[in-house]
Amino acid sequence: MTASRIGRRALAGLGLAGLALFAGVAGAGAQTSDLVSRATLRVCADPSDLPLSNEKGGGFENRIADLLAKDLGVPVDYTWFPQATGFYRMTLGMKRCDVVMGYVAAGEPVLNTNPYFKSAWTLVVKKGGPLDGVDSLADPRLKSAHLGVVAGTAPASHLARNGLIGMARPYSLTVDRRYESPAEDMLKAIAAGEIEGGVLWGPIAGYFANKAGEGVFTVTPLVKDQAFPPMVYRITMGIRPNELNWKHRLNEFIAKNQNEINKILLEFHVPLLDEQNRPITSAQ
Repeated sequence: MTASRIGRRALAGLGLAGLALFAGVAGAGAQTSDLVSRATLRVCADPSDLPLSNEKGGGFENRIADLLAKDLGVPVDYTWFPQATGFYRMTLGMKRCDVVMGYVAAGEPVLNTNPYFKSAWTLVVKKGGPLDGVDSLADPRLKSAHLGVVAGTAPASHLARNGLIGMARPYSLTVDRRYESPAEDMLKAIAAGEIEGGVLWGPIAGYFANKAGEGVFTVTPLVKDQAFPPMVYRITMGIRPNELNWKHRLNEFIAKNQNEINKILLEFHVPLLDEQNRPITSAQ
């Protein structure tokens, strides 16, 4: 989930082969009866939003969609639409797809599945630098620090509460990722010493920090900052309201494939958390 998705939101069916495959499974037909199409897994996604998704299938949401399609026995059929104002209306709302792979739990206007991962906003700093080891925005060591923050997101509220917003460098919330990448710009500024650290959504931070190379950055989930708004989020798949049979089918998929989903997410360096907000470092 990109910073913009978190900020704005605070993810098929069976063809002839699929129908044959599920014919022997009790109740399976009812579990997909909500869908507009049963010939393919129809997914709406951003065409340029790594590490989540892109048109080349290079994101972790693409990989999870592939896993779901395999489970259903049908191919994936994408409708590409940038994560911007009107995304729901132009995708699920117009029935151009049947699932969006990443939505914050309880995020309107979708019906959410059970969560398939949990992560947090993170503090990114230079490894071995003076702020390495800071795990809360209330830490006194941040009082004189210049931090990058995505405007309009939960961390901005926490920075303001802790008296840090006046020295913060803002980065845009709503951008077209084909042309701009605030997360990469923020990490470049940290590496260059222009700012001392930055606050990024965990999956974004983990992916781009790893691309910079081992030993460059430390990425720390901010699970100790528990005041409102939350810094920890459960991520679900989003579908249209009232499609309860489809929701039950997706929940079955998540439960059956959670270990494989975790493996995919960890390959993308997503900071996964368990129910006690402890790091998950390996797929079980």
